[in-house]
Amino acid sequence: MPEGEALGGEMTRRALMSLAAAAAAIRPVSSFAQSNTVRRDNESGPYDLVIQRGRVIDPETGLDAIRDVGIKDNHIAAISETPLQGVRILQAEGLVVAPGFIDLHAHGQQLPAAWAQAFDGVTTALELESGLLPISRYYDLVGKEGRPINYGASVAWTYARIAEKEGMEPDGTILWFQGAFVKSNWQTTLATTEEIDRIVARVEDGLRDGGLGIGINAGYAPGYGRKEYYRLAELAARYGVPTYTHVRYGSVKEPQSAFEAFEELVALSAATGAHMHVCHINSSSSRDIRDCVTLLKGAQARGLPVTVEAYPYGAGSSTVGAEIYRGADWLERWGATDASAMELNGQPLTQAKIDELQASAPGTVIVMHFLRPDTSEVDQALLDLSVLYPGGSIASDAMPWQTPAGLVEGDVWPLPEDAFAHPRSTGCYSRFLARYVRDRKAVSLSEALAKMSLEPARVLQASVPQMLRKGRLQVGADADIVVFDLATVQDNATFVAPTRLSTGFRHVVVNGTPVIEEAKRNADARPGRAIRRQA
Repeated sequence: MPEGEALGGEMTRRALMSLAAAAAAIRPVSSFAQSNTVRRDNESGPYDLVIQRGRVIDPETGLDAIRDVGIKDNHIAAISETPLQGVRILQAEGLVVAPGFIDLHAHGQQLPAAWAQAFDGVTTALELESGLLPISRYYDLVGKEGRPINYGASVAWTYARIAEKEGMEPDGTILWFQGAFVKSNWQTTLATTEEIDRIVARVEDGLRDGGLGIGINAGYAPGYGRKEYYRLAELAARYGVPTYTHVRYGSVKEPQSAFEAFEELVALSAATGAHMHVCHINSSSSRDIRDCVTLLKGAQARGLPVTVEAYPYGAGSSTVGAEIYRGADWLERWGATDASAMELNGQPLTQAKIDELQASAPGTVIVMHFLRPDTSEVDQALLDLSVLYPGGSIASDAMPWQTPAGLVEGDVWPLPEDAFAHPRSTGCYSRFLARYVRDRKAVSLSEALAKMSLEPARVLQASVPQMLRKGRLQVGADADIVVFDLATVQDNATFVAPTRLSTGFRHVVVNGTPVIEEAKRNADARPGRAIRRQA
């Protein structure tokens, strides 16, 4: 059986244990890399596309040299010290050529959101934390419309819970989920044994339908019982897929703290053997990042299959009606002192306005500042613990775009001037490169590229063999490639002007097709492919 194809059993468990080893950010070269690095020119030219004379970096093999990259039939066919001939040529002299960025946490699954992320170097955007349901409907809808970048989703536990607790049938879209915030049973009440059986059955149906694991958006439904979470972890272990958890408590205050929620996650990994992936450890931990990071590193050091992601911002984004923003002590639990830490469209809110929105429009998307890294060295140091987590992934938590008229979807471009989302939806990866690599030199370029490409691929590859061909710039890998200028790459989006696109990405190639060429959009390009498990 080829590497990575097992859905269960000892092979998958060993693969996940190896994946979670917290030794270093860059792990030993995989068998895929070893088998391909010796085949530099295994297919003769002329090639469909050649990227010429760029600084080619592959974080898995350690390659960092001036090379030509030849692409044929959607994959990398040659990496050469000498010039290659191609039908099409992309010049890359003086630029970095790297594997395309893989976003494990992208809620913006609409076409305009995909284009915004392409300008940030993203070639694969996956909705894993929240997930969607029914899975087949999601893939059908996106596939029919087409995408410039690759796409995929996990199975949404919250959708299954809403269906059983509220009697609402999911339709595979995020709009349906936003509409569910007018209900509270699914967020706050325990499920009966019979309800748990039906919830788990719905999730299992999604796995059989090709979902990329189980999305456990527990921060939005903290009222679940411990046995319900155990059943989900047990199901994930049986299918050999990860869970992607937004832990149930986002609080610095005990009991029901983020630390306690991470303990729950670690215990279930130990008890079931399930691969537990921690979503946005920065915002989940709030100001308690140091202790939460120590806890998770300890679990990894003891061989538990736990992986981590973060985004380089000190502010999160969510719906104002979520339970994490309710109760008399909600600000204290965030470690905040004033309601102005929450913003709507870049404007600080009062508690009275928050109460009004929670009553009248609980699905409204807001921004919550839990750290202020731009003005506080202490806060920057806390954020660094999550962003620079050894072996961790960078993931944007990119939000869908909204205007006063509703969700921005369909063939809409440019983004409307009044569209709103967290600036991470356009600037996550360029911000990481600009701030952490170029300006602060807090991490090497190769290590940074690993966190944006190779490490995310490794989170998935044991259960999704497609991902063995992504996150690498090697002969035989999929031709998902970014070409950028490290000296000028820059995030331009702000909390008051979030639609400003990132700059510095000269070319973005997806499955061998340029979607961004000479920093301009190829409007008709739709080479994105579904990332989906084979059941």
